[in-house]
Amino acid sequence: MTADPTQTLLLYFIMPVWFLAGFADYLCHRATDIARTTGPKESLLHLVMFGEIAIPLLMCLFLEINALVFAVMIIAFLAHEATALWDVSYAIDKRYVSPFEQHVHSFLEMIPLMAGSFVAVLHWPQFIALFGFGSEAPRFAIEWKSEPLPLRYIFAVLGAALLLELLPYLEELWRGLRATKAEAARRRMAG
Repeated sequence: MTADPTQTLLLYFIMPVWFLAGFADYLCHRATDIARTTGPKESLLHLVMFGEIAIPLLMCLFLEINALVFAVMIIAFLAHEATALWDVSYAIDKRYVSPFEQHVHSFLEMIPLMAGSFVAVLHWPQFIALFGFGSEAPRFAIEWKSEPLPLRYIFAVLGAALLLELLPYLEELWRGLRATKAEAARRRMAG
């Protein structure tokens, strides 16, 4: 564990809470029979949001944090927020979105902002350099971390992303596609 309390909170508190919130969201979707209500379209939106967050997360895990990484983080955050708004706007008329699920969504929207803020505090000179402030010039090079995160941590994060986020949302998409196909077959048989 690192001696920096900001990094410790980011790595060992914020990240696990983020993954647990994502899995809780998946469970909320399952409880409202997303496969038959909003179907594959909403599941695809969830996978888009996963990708919007995965890119800056992978950059933070493996690359030196510089102005380029911050620019990608900011763009990804804004894209994620726009997709989240699209997702809820689509779902709200087609399935029940409980107060609990709405609360989970608030975590999923604010945790990336919080995580990005912690990364900014840890790499302040490059964060403000992106906006033309400070004494450092903004760096936009793609460079591997000079001091990599522990392999055990990287495997834990990638494993959690796979098991708690990507696989559940792929399963959700698969169920939606199967339900859509079954409904189309039922209509053909009835008509």
